[in-house]
Amino acid sequence: MKFIEFLTMAFRSLWANKLRSSLTMLGIIIGVGSVITLMSVGRGAQAEINRTFSQLGANIIFVQPRNPDAPGLAGLSPAFATLSLTLDDANAIVKNVRDVVAVAPTNENFVEVSAGNENINSVIHGSTPAYLDAYNFKMASGHFISEREVAGRDMVVVMGSKAATDLFGNHDPVGQTVNVKGKRFIVIGVMEAKGGAFLGFSMDSIMITPITTYQTRLFSQRTASGEDAVQSIAIQIAKDASVDDVTQDIKDLLRKRHRIAPDKKNDFAVYSSQQALDIAEQVTGVFTIFLGAISGISLVVGGIGIMNIMLVSVTERTREIGLRKAIGAKKRDILLQFLLEAATLSLAGGGVGILIGWGISTIISMINISGQTIQSVVTSDIILLAISVSAFIGLVSGIYPAVRAASLDPINALHYG
Repeated sequence: MKFIEFLTMAFRSLWANKLRSSLTMLGIIIGVGSVITLMSVGRGAQAEINRTFSQLGANIIFVQPRNPDAPGLAGLSPAFATLSLTLDDANAIVKNVRDVVAVAPTNENFVEVSAGNENINSVIHGSTPAYLDAYNFKMASGHFISEREVAGRDMVVVMGSKAATDLFGNHDPVGQTVNVKGKRFIVIGVMEAKGGAFLGFSMDSIMITPITTYQTRLFSQRTASGEDAVQSIAIQIAKDASVDDVTQDIKDLLRKRHRIAPDKKNDFAVYSSQQALDIAEQVTGVFTIFLGAISGISLVVGGIGIMNIMLVSVTERTREIGLRKAIGAKKRDILLQFLLEAATLSLAGGGVGILIGWGISTIISMINISGQTIQSVVTSDIILLAISVSAFIGLVSGIYPAVRAASLDPINALHYG
């Protein structure tokens, strides 16, 4: 009997029990839909991170405090990192490290910002005039923070384009006031749209204030020696400079300034924008796999459901199997028929699951929460993975019922029931 005939028989058998077949596929549908949805969200996060870092260029070096006693990436986590950087460290890098073009010490935190009857959630950065060049922003109106405003700890902010639109609509916010943590700030400028996001937060929704204002008026953080702490330092270097050489010079300077003994680990980390991208991709990659593994549990449950239903089907069709064997059907014919039925159930459920997962991912990308969207990207490898896993689960789930059906004695089967 040809393969197409076995496949036709499998479809007829499943169609004869439409309700049972549909309920059996439900586990696979949910599992595949979950895999598509969650992994597409993870891929969307990776795409946004790539886009954000690609705009910085290859000539940016970052310095962050780290806990020398914490392993791996945990040492960079704000929960574990030791506050060790200061404004004096940033100034020392400007004066003592060759090929440095701009140095932007930066602190950041989430805040609620209001203007009139409007309010938004934003991220406020405390920094210096070098921030504009280091992070590759351009001004759309007004001016960026100046050295005078940093020295005077002025209550001024520069707004991202989206933050300005969300608070003031089409009106020019320059010269207007906004409330940040109950304090009034004057808007002195608006930056051009940049695009990109990090962890679902738009880069155009940020606000920048002088770092001295941030440290004294908004969020006070201090190092172990009692100085005002800096959370990160972005360093723009000359395009023809060696990233490795400048990185080593920065490490040598900071070790000397922090009085770190030769046998002790650094209380800071220095890495390039490409290394930062690699770290971010590593984190989001693990996160994506974790999401996929969680949703894969549904596929396993779906596979168990297929196995149970196929065992019931074998019991119900015992006489049919005996009759087919009596008129010449071979063991492999029965085996193939039941395997095809299990695989068809799984593949059909996988196909429906892909469509549902794709639809949910599209809807997620359209949802706007407090002015932010969660990007999701459905790629061909995610679809191929989901359909391959569903087919594999279908075959594995059908092996035992198929072997049991093929092993039935035709005489006993004919007398069953």
